[in-house]
Amino acid sequence: MIHNIRFRFFIYHFEDENEILDGLSYFLPLDIFEKEMAEGMDEKPIAIYTGTISKKKEIKSFINKILGSDIDFNKFQEDLEKKMDDKGNLFLRFSKSKIIEEKLEVTQSGDSIHLKVKIAAYPAKKDVAIKIAKKLFNNGSIVNIDNNA
Repeated sequence: MIHNIRFRFFIYHFEDENEILDGLSYFLPLDIFEKEMAEGMDEKPIAIYTGTISKKKEIKSFINKILGSDIDFNKFQEDLEKKMDDKGNLFLRFSKSKIIEEKLEVTQSGDSIHLKVKIAAYPAKKDVAIKIAKKLFNNGSIVNIDNNA
């Protein structure tokens, strides 16, 4: 039901990189992170982390952690229309400060972990992808996310 999950986040010079990565390791496999250094407007270093989860086992583990969290799944499903593009990509943001606490909290803005979840929808249309996502994120119930389901 999911082709892959891409993510991106920033770690600023004043943040504890190890603390953030430790929190993220609960949700994402650390070996998939790619790090690039950039310079902010204040000329301070910024670490930009990106990665893609494409292995079925890792995708299933991450989705089950989302489903096992305290996220308001009724609100989550109501927002699917706004968070899904026309090609079936679901865009999510999770609070970086909550990740440190090994908790997931959906956020609309701010310092966050950005995810792009490619829903396996055939045809690859928004309405088809929304139906699949609603089934996948069924009020926090753990579901079978095999691609042939």
